[in-house]
Amino acid sequence: MSFHLVVCGSLVPDPLQTLEPVMGPDGPALKNELMLPAVLDPWAGHALNEAANLAKKVPGSKVWLVSLGPKAKLQQLMMSIAQKVPFELVALDGPARGFTDSWEVAEALANAIRTIPGLDRSRLLLFGGCSSASRDGGVTMQMIGERLEIVDQFLGVDELQLQADGSLRVLERVEGGQYLASVVTGPPMVAAWATGHLPEPPSNPQLGMQNMRTIMPALMKAPAVKLGTGGVEFAEVELPTQRRETRIVKDAKPEEIAQELVAWMKG
Repeated sequence: MSFHLVVCGSLVPDPLQTLEPVMGPDGPALKNELMLPAVLDPWAGHALNEAANLAKKVPGSKVWLVSLGPKAKLQQLMMSIAQKVPFELVALDGPARGFTDSWEVAEALANAIRTIPGLDRSRLLLFGGCSSASRDGGVTMQMIGERLEIVDQFLGVDELQLQADGSLRVLERVEGGQYLASVVTGPPMVAAWATGHLPEPPSNPQLGMQNMRTIMPALMKAPAVKLGTGGVEFAEVELPTQRRETRIVKDAKPEEIAQELVAWMKG
């Protein structure tokens, strides 16, 4: 049986940039947000690579990427990731900063998934990141799965193996550096990926040109989505203050250093 793989992932500001929060007319935002270079969210990137790898192994499978972000920034991002793996874009034009409410984001993404033409929910594997570099609520994928009535959900996935009988074996992170191994008879299921084991695919300009034939029309017709903060009111946003106290001490015992660090943190 082939799979219909839907990956939820969007852009985040390049982590090498300095992010300065400011209060805008619609609430908190990032200073010069539209000018900041953007990259695909790292956890979503793992999910997209894993989905493309699985689709390559199973003939007849198809990958969709559902992205929520400013249309102009999404277009810039797609020009780079379109060269990595084959997918069809489902775009939503909306804010991508980290001050939006996860509940509203999940609702918008679930509605977009429902409207994908030809999507067969009996073959649906819903992938995404277990976390995010912007909306780090850690609950978005779970809420999307609930809205789509998907019972089998795995959060913190590092490996997914297709078994000979068509079942799926999932390795999910648990406490203590261990894994919970589960076997699912088949889709539908949700997999929120941690890191996975696949390297980043090499760039393929021909694949990029092929993907852009469907990406550009998807961006042109991307519906606008207005997201709020879930009723949360921000009184003020600012960068955390930096504090640095350095002392050079010779021949200190590890126990003394540990005790001093604990005392400093308590203070």
